[in-house]
Amino acid sequence: MEERCQTRHHRLQIILLLQFTAALPLALAQQAPPPTLDEILLRLEENLNHYDKQVPNFFCNEHVVSSLSYGQKHQSTVTDSVFRVVRTSSGVLTESREIKAVNGTPANGEHVGGPAILNGVFKGGLDVVSLRQKVCMSYTLQPIEPAHSDEPYIIQFTTLPNTQRRSECVLREEGAGRVFVDPATMQVTRMELRAPHHGINSGEAGVWYISINYAPILLVGQTFWMPTALTSTATPSDVYTPTVYSFSARYTDYHKLEVTSHIVPPQ
Repeated sequence: MEERCQTRHHRLQIILLLQFTAALPLALAQQAPPPTLDEILLRLEENLNHYDKQVPNFFCNEHVVSSLSYGQKHQSTVTDSVFRVVRTSSGVLTESREIKAVNGTPANGEHVGGPAILNGVFKGGLDVVSLRQKVCMSYTLQPIEPAHSDEPYIIQFTTLPNTQRRSECVLREEGAGRVFVDPATMQVTRMELRAPHHGINSGEAGVWYISINYAPILLVGQTFWMPTALTSTATPSDVYTPTVYSFSARYTDYHKLEVTSHIVPPQ
């Protein structure tokens, strides 16, 4: 009887040892070190290359509120448009819009009438944070807490001094900001940028702030991260009357842009 109990005890030890050994890979996976800054930048650049090469021609609905606050006065324009992004024969993405309504009244045209306008949202905005821009920008990765590994990675960026910047730099003015990166997909979910000496109008400069939120959009069986909401403010410096130019936009209902045709037989 005693020998049988000892045998069971040894079997129990073997079972526990096997269970502990099987749990080791899982424990090691959970303790994997967080990605480095260069590893994240490399993934961001891969995502940018995929977007630049694979995104099809597409269109979406654009709802824009453009406003100007000048002292006690406030002017605002609401524009609803169909926004298009089309690739040229040389592979360059071009933006255009077909205005459907201004302040609720049907309208036609391509130019969003101020008082504040913004273009280029879909063409290379996220290039600011990528491996190729390290010659132009200084990047800092905020410490990643192992206990909060599911929270976004945050990369802060600052333009290098003028003497260090080159012609290939996307941001041609002094600026700083940050991006939030989803750890599961390594896609940017939000970008914030502040430029202290931005050219607002001819002969007028000041502080410009912009933030853009991104979300996954499915087109032709592939997922692309597109802008969904944008806010921009520009505050001129050295003006007697406090002035703020504001621009906010929402982008919804994305679709691939397709052109269909059919032959009509002669009558």
